[in-house]
Amino acid sequence: MIRTTLLAGAVLLLTVSSSPAAKHRAEVLAEAAPADAISKEIAPLLQPTGIRVIRGTSRKICDIWLCKQWKVKSFKLGNDLNYPFTPGQLIGVVRFHRKGRDFRAQDIAKGVYTLRYAQQPVDGAHVGTSPTRDFVLMIQTSRDKSGAPLQFEKLTQDSAEAAGTNHPCILSLQKAGEKAPLIRNNSELDWWIVRTQSDALQGKEAKKLPLELVVVGHAPE
Repeated sequence: MIRTTLLAGAVLLLTVSSSPAAKHRAEVLAEAAPADAISKEIAPLLQPTGIRVIRGTSRKICDIWLCKQWKVKSFKLGNDLNYPFTPGQLIGVVRFHRKGRDFRAQDIAKGVYTLRYAQQPVDGAHVGTSPTRDFVLMIQTSRDKSGAPLQFEKLTQDSAEAAGTNHPCILSLQKAGEKAPLIRNNSELDWWIVRTQSDALQGKEAKKLPLELVVVGHAPE
């Protein structure tokens, strides 16, 4: 009887700990970003396919479409940066299928948002809040219709409006290794990180640039 009870308990524990409801997966999304939610200036800048993130077997979390290419001034990086983008530069678009949370655990309402590159300020207020300085800020597409880079003040104000707080709505960019799956889990921090890529263009020279984005999970408290 004791052995039966222990065995049943072990099976239950295994079932709970390996439940697919707690896991995320990603797949290629063979459709374009929703034209009715994106400006006519931004829509043609995006790749025709995206990445869909799914929790468990069927719970859609978000869809991501990157720009077809990013113009960069240089392929060289700063000592504390992982990406060569210009602050305010358009990186892509994300659609949240339901309420989510950003990297600060702020609420993200269901909807479509632009993703724009930003760098964490080097000041005392941000010490220890992230292992990297590279982020994307989210702005509701109803407020962001230009493909051009945004100035810092407008970028942060419009992104804070998306969060409904006085702080921008952010997702963290992680350093992209040479090889990685479409989505991976940082079990220590409970982050789910999507890997995708596009072309970076400096003058006439183009290079494939992988990008890794924390889509589920937030900064350590």
